[in-house]
Amino acid sequence: MTLLVSHPQREAIRKQLARNIVLRTLKPRAFADLERFLHISDYKKGDLLLRQGDHEMAQYFILEGVLKRVVANPEGKEMILRFSKEDDMDTSYAAWRLRTPAPYSIRAVVKTRVAHLPMEAWVEFLDRHPIARDDFEYEVMHLMSEVMAHTITLHLLDAAGRVQRFLRKYPDLYGRVPMKELAAHLNLSAETLSRLKQRGKFKHAADD
Repeated sequence: MTLLVSHPQREAIRKQLARNIVLRTLKPRAFADLERFLHISDYKKGDLLLRQGDHEMAQYFILEGVLKRVVANPEGKEMILRFSKEDDMDTSYAAWRLRTPAPYSIRAVVKTRVAHLPMEAWVEFLDRHPIARDDFEYEVMHLMSEVMAHTITLHLLDAAGRVQRFLRKYPDLYGRVPMKELAAHLNLSAETLSRLKQRGKFKHAADD
């Protein structure tokens, strides 16, 4: 873990952050304020960034790779709520505001680089920059709506419909997310997903 201000690839990382869905509208002065607190970390496939039940939380901006948000029941059965990739973010902001434990875990799906800072520092930054706070809170609401829509989809669509919806909404994630992970996200077995693909029930440009 290295602070952005002292990272050897600082300039390249700053350009990546400037494309982030939450940070792309920041004025130079606001960005300079933020980067003092940003740490850069590299994670291997399967590495844990946030553990379900934790009280110590952070704000994450994805520079490279893919993360997944996972919730587990007491028996250990897991459900993947969403994937996020570079230029996106993940957060436990709502839980931090409510002073409740993190309701899910965040893990690296593949080799991933992330910029992050403690939630306290992020909230203090947002208090100093109301425009950034408005943009961020909009994205948090959009993210929550996205997760809810996915959960509803699992109940309303059949297996092929779930896959087709994923390909339509997230075409750039297909081929980057292992088929086993995609199957878990769609509440399917890997065998069912493979059979659907073999039968031509779904197709993606990457298969051509």
